[in-house]
Amino acid sequence: MDETSIAHDTNASFQPRADLIEAAVRPDVLSSGDVEKSQGRANRHPGIAQLLTTRLELRQLRCFLAAVEHGSFRRAADALGHEPSAISRYIRDLEDTLGASLFHRHSHGVKLTVAGSHYLRPVREAFRKLNEGASTVGSIGRGETGEVRIGVASSLASGFLADLIALYQAAHTEVRVIVEETDAPSQIAAVRHLNLDVAFLCGLNNVADCEITPLWHERLFAALPRRHRLADKQTLTWADLSPYSLLKSSKSQDCDIHNHVLAQFANLGKQPNFCAQDVGRDNLLNLVAIGAGISITSEAATALCYPGVTYRVIGGEVLYFKAVWSRHNDNPAFRRLLSLAQRFALDSRRKRGQGG
Repeated sequence: MDETSIAHDTNASFQPRADLIEAAVRPDVLSSGDVEKSQGRANRHPGIAQLLTTRLELRQLRCFLAAVEHGSFRRAADALGHEPSAISRYIRDLEDTLGASLFHRHSHGVKLTVAGSHYLRPVREAFRKLNEGASTVGSIGRGETGEVRIGVASSLASGFLADLIALYQAAHTEVRVIVEETDAPSQIAAVRHLNLDVAFLCGLNNVADCEITPLWHERLFAALPRRHRLADKQTLTWADLSPYSLLKSSKSQDCDIHNHVLAQFANLGKQPNFCAQDVGRDNLLNLVAIGAGISITSEAATALCYPGVTYRVIGGEVLYFKAVWSRHNDNPAFRRLLSLAQRFALDSRRKRGQGG
């Protein structure tokens, strides 16, 4: 079947008028008679807006673009792997839906009408956006873009968690990492409701509806004024610390450390002399520096250097940190973070085993 026969088949039910096509693009050129005819068609088809949103098919638009690109239904059919008659039918259906002829048909091929020329730009733009969307969704599905929300309760000054986030960000530059510092119960609730992807907490064994995996551990340290009498000792005990005021930030979320200190003092038959301060970590250590008391902190926080502050390890005291996440979480970016965390933890254990 040649282009002429295709054109004849298509135009059997469609005889375009140049004046009406121009009017479809420029309503101001409609005559009064044409306005009446247009209103009559609208009355017979009250659901035309719905038709435009429900009857347009992607394959029709592909055929339209292919015909524009190749200037022929036959060549468009070859490019798309269809029969020429199918291309003709799809485009005819598209024209029927739109109510305007998109092509002039002739024996040598096809050429856009005025209406077709105006329709070309939004169709190309729509396909461009579809391709962009597909690319974005694919990147998210592969964990290359997106967002990961992390809950923490310990310092990011150094240590496993700081190194993990740095490694992940270096490998996934298009993923946003958002860190939230709250207490453990709030983090667990957020994980269950998928408001957090993962919480890195210590002292947990089982959490309902959540998965848990151990990752790393940190020693406990006492932050002391540099001239404090305990600064002469390299390793401290809880008995050493029991006579002194222990500064605690009311804004800090280190409740695991607080509970650990309570438990250890209970073993001594004593109560710790906590002194709550309404300051953050920074000013808490500044208070230590001026001699207001001692602060108990994790190993990661010892990377924070403050004039007048020194750190001494508390012998035999270790906090074990674990990742907690919802088993219903299917965020690909988070899954990549979790996989990296598990590999990083395994590598860290191997290095410690080798004395590295």
